[in-house]
Amino acid sequence: MIKAVIIVGQGFEDSEFTYPYYRLQEENIKVEVAVAGDTSVKGKMGQIAEPTLKCNELNVDNFDILILPGGHEGPDRVRQVKEVLGFVKAMDDQKKLIATTCHGSWTTISAKIMKGKTATCYKGMKDDLINAGCNYVDEDVVVDGHFISAPHFRNNHQWMRAVIEKI
Repeated sequence: MIKAVIIVGQGFEDSEFTYPYYRLQEENIKVEVAVAGDTSVKGKMGQIAEPTLKCNELNVDNFDILILPGGHEGPDRVRQVKEVLGFVKAMDDQKKLIATTCHGSWTTISAKIMKGKTATCYKGMKDDLINAGCNYVDEDVVVDGHFISAPHFRNNHQWMRAVIEKI
């Protein structure tokens, strides 16, 4: 069975968590949720994300897909968790599927995996990608090997279509 993990922090963009959470399950993919912290976190619009595992339990051998939703506050909290950064780096090292949207790439930047990749993101953080050595492009979805990115929740359908096609 294919397994995915979605990692979010307080203040995540609700639809960027909820849409992949259910869309992946429609494809019979087991979805786990890890949060920055030890308890449930709330999205910008009030969606609750209940953790099914702790960040210190993240193990690259247990997952095929990593989903990093955006929202300004959530990814800023997630990228401060050292276990998450180690997990992101391990997923990248093993060329496992990593999908980010909006500000989700802040976590991949902090994990130092963006150098040489081509990606997109929310337009307000494009300089962060560029400064991390990434080739930023202004497109609705970008697939670069095992890395898939999108700029905004309005692109959720294209983002998840690319993820499903990749697997």
